[in-house]
Amino acid sequence: MNKIIFSLLLCFVSLFGVDWQGYEEAKKTQQKSSKIIMIYIERTDCRYCVNMHRDVFDDKEMSQWIEERFIPVKLNLDMDDIPLGISVSMTPSFYFVDKNQKIIKMIPGSWNIDDFKSLIKNIKESR
Repeated sequence: MNKIIFSLLLCFVSLFGVDWQGYEEAKKTQQKSSKIIMIYIERTDCRYCVNMHRDVFDDKEMSQWIEERFIPVKLNLDMDDIPLGISVSMTPSFYFVDKNQKIIKMIPGSWNIDDFKSLIKNIKESR
């Protein structure tokens, strides 16, 4: 019974959360679009990462807003290879990557929707 409830919860959350890609997939997608890659790096035991998911990424409007403007990539510091020689000093951390695979901006920390939107909107507009 618990497995069924967990599966249903996962399906429900995925309907409204950000549709994350892997980094290699995102690079291929980026070649066909004008979007910047947004790499979100989290850690398994990071409570601030949980806050970002709950308060920002699981919000339907915000997840759509992110996907319209960026190619979202989620990497776990404990499980995934981190690309581009990125050295992570804290989680969550966000790296914004152009078509030349150059990091154009790094934002550390956990944010609420309004502040995060303001920060990443400015990155998009400053290209």
